[in-house]
Parts: sequence; structure tokens; C-alpha cells
Amino acid sequence: FKQKTAYEIPKRDWSSDVCSSDLDVVLELVGGYGVAKSLVLAAIEQGKHVVTANKALLAVHGDEIFAAARKKGVILAYEAAVAGGIPIIKALREGLTANRIEWIAGIINGTTNFILSEMREKGLPFAEVLKQAQALGYAEADPSFDIEGIDAGHKISLLASIAFGIPVQFNRAHIEGITNLQAEDIRYAEQLGYRIKLLGITRRRPEGVELRVHPTLIPAKRLIASVEGAMNAVWVKADAVGHTMYYGKGAGAEPTASAVIADLVDVARAFAVPAGLRVPSLAFQADAVLDTAVLAREHIESAYYVRLRVEDQPGVLADITRILADGGISLDAVLQREPDAGEHQTDVILLTHRCIESAVDQAIAMIEALPTVLSSAVRLRLEDLD
Repeated sequence: FKQKTAYEIPKRDWSSDVCSSDLDVVLELVGGYGVAKSLVLAAIEQGKHVVTANKALLAVHGDEIFAAARKKGVILAYEAAVAGGIPIIKALREGLTANRIEWIAGIINGTTNFILSEMREKGLPFAEVLKQAQALGYAEADPSFDIEGIDAGHKISLLASIAFGIPVQFNRAHIEGITNLQAEDIRYAEQLGYRIKLLGITRRRPEGVELRVHPTLIPAKRLIASVEGAMNAVWVKADAVGHTMYYGKGAGAEPTASAVIADLVDVARAFAVPAGLRVPSLAFQADAVLDTAVLAREHIESAYYVRLRVEDQPGVLADITRILADGGISLDAVLQREPDAGEHQTDVILLTHRCIESAVDQAIAMIEALPTVLSSAVRLRLEDLD
């Protein structure tokens, strides 16, 4: 348009468009919960198959939408909703169907992975790297969905449902972002042989399913620890095949389009297949979905990194380790910095073995009450992924 005329997109009645008899499939790439939800449900009600990239919609309203699609016998395809161009939905739902999934751990937000990579490589503070990510287009003007872990929470909630045959339960996921992560903790982790990544984790345990997103220390020797920049990776542990990892671009126009077109081709191939013989949207038939509990934060089981600012005097470390031992928490490693010249305080870094989070909560409260401990503890979870 070379003329300097103001053009306005005409208002449309999208609900009538998706009800058109000329349409077999509706692609929803609007995003959000409002208009997108109305369009998807309207299309399903009219017997249209739906392809969507909207992880937020499915994570929050997925149970309602999947049930509607099942009732109408239509396909709801959503490969682009998780990890962009990586075909992780198809891998879990079809490729690993002979396996019992034990756990999934994923770097499933490229913005936060870019920020953490830059903080580690350049030693820069979070706020400075965030501005860089925004300038490069990796982060939105309002980056809260990414940096607060919400986007990753949407995605891991969908993966948990496919892996374990449970309803989509984003509202029960424990979510922590990276806004409070400090450069010194990335540096200490490196010294101890670990790297920090924002992971979405879901794990099957006898008591229920863990569903969580948070900054996590990973051994540097693990393949997923070397995933840098805006890339994504999902690591799956299953009983028969063991460990598998899926790596690639998790966002962007072409990776998203790749996943959307793959879904569209799958829908076309399944046109003539009776609804009861198709692969279920969430891998499990409706009567096989389990009402398994999603465990609360205090019941999470993990190892922990704890950083304490303490007075540099005899007996401090003994007091701390005694509290941990009384709480049934054993230590894997201890790092104590030499204080700078003229200072009388220092950092103590503790790595624990696996334990229940409630025990760590109680121990840290007692440690912070010691007169020789000078500030609140910094606590990060540690996953060996072995």
C-alpha cells in the first residue's frame, strides 16, 4: 500500500465464519483465553476439526475443550502448543506408547534459557540480560509470562497429562520464575559442577504426580545442561526405552508453522478413520484417565542447593549441619568461601541429598534463626536426572 490512506481491518463475526459448511478444519492461532476459547468451542460444536498452537488455552480450559471434542468425535491437534517445532506431543502420545513414562524434564521456554545462558557466560545480572533479550526480540515488552515460569507451566501441564493419563491441572502446578535468580548462584553452581536451567518437571511417584517449574541445578555433564540460547529440549525417562531427549527450536514463525502444518496433515490423513479408532488427543481413552493427585509443593522430593551468608567464626558450620542432621537431611557437598580481606562474614553453600521439601522448609527456618546467619537463605532445587 503505497498510498497514505488509513486502512482498517473490518470487524468480522468469527463465530459464523467457523460454522461455514465450506470448512473442515479450523486453525486457531489467536492466543489467549477469550476469543480463542469461543472460536474453538464453536468450531467443535459444528463438527470441525481444530488445530491450535494455544498452550495457555489448553492448560487452563483443556479439560472442557478436550471433552467437547471427544463428544463431537472431532480431532483436536496441538503439536505447536509445546516446544515449537519439536514433535514432543507425537513422541509421547505415539512413539513412546509402549512405555510407562517415569518423568519428564524440559527446557521449554526459550526466553528464559537465553537469559540464563547469557548470565552464566557473561556474568551479567538478570535485569541487564532481560533488556538485551527484549532488544533482540526474545522477550516481550511485558515478559512476565516467560520469566515468571507461567508459559513453561502451561506446557509441562499438558505433557504431564499425556505422560500419566491425568486431567490437565495447570492450576495445581508449583511455579517459580527466574526473576530472583542471582549471578553469584550461577557462578557457585558452575564451581560445583552444575548449571542452572528453568525446568518444567513432572514425575510419577507412589503418592501422586509432581508438577513443577523452577530454576534447577543440573550436573554439567548431562546433555540437557549444554542446551544454550533460545533453544528448547525435553528429556523423557521411560521404563522400556530409558532416556530420550528431544532438542530444537521452541518458538519462532517457521518452527511453529512446521508443527501446525504437521498437525493439519495428520488431520487430513485421519478424515476417514472412525473417531473411536483415532489416537486420543491426550493419549489415553476417557475411561482410562486417572484421578491421580498432583502433589503440593511441600511434598516435592528433590535435592537442594542452599546458600547462606554467615559470620566467619568457629562453630557456625557445625550448628548448621546439626540442624540438617536432626531434620534427617544429609549433605552431599559443602563449599565455604574465604572471606575477603578485612571482612568477617562469608558465604556457605550446601548441597543436600534428596529429601522432602517440608523437611527443608523446617530446617531452613531454624537455620535462619541462628544469630550467626546474617540473611535469608537462597534455596534452589537440584535434579541429577539420572
